Amino acid sequence: MPKSPEALFAFLDSLGIAHQTLRHQAVFTVAESVALRDAIPGGHTKNLFLKDKKDNYFLLTVEENAVVDLKTVHTLVGGASKFSFGKPEALMEFLGVIPGSVTAFGVINDVNQRVTLVLDADLMREDIVNCHPLTNEATTSIASADLIRFAEATGHRPLVLKVTA
Repeated sequence: MPKSPEALFAFLDSLGIAHQTLRHQAVFTVAESVALRDAIPGGHTKNLFLKDKKDNYFLLTVEENAVVDLKTVHTLVGGASKFSFGKPEALMEFLGVIPGSVTAFGVINDVNQRVTLVLDADLMREDIVNCHPLTNEATTSIASADLIRFAEATGHRPLVLKVTA
């Protein structure tokens, strides 16, 4: 059973990680979330759940307006072949979220570390990074360094790489 936003917040609290969450109407795309910018400062994210032909899964978390070259990004992050998008069933199985709610926080549900988390270096220059807390009906703000601490506490070793154009 995937963890709830409340379980995520409790986990962040147990790590001593400060976080702030704003609840809002469900947003499914970056375009739909633009109206929230004035209320939520910091870097806003776009998340790509990808896989290679050997069924290695990757979650790329980048700045919302960043461009990712899907034909070449696999060479930067260690993929065995060009990437395709992971299926919704795999997204739910590994990260416990549905399309429209994809988030770096999803690695809390990836107990077998099947997904490699890739955080774009440009995004990580932001003091604050904003991600959905396992639901697209809220946005949680967290320090970029604490996002790395969170991922490591789930057993993941996030790659911080420049993966955007």
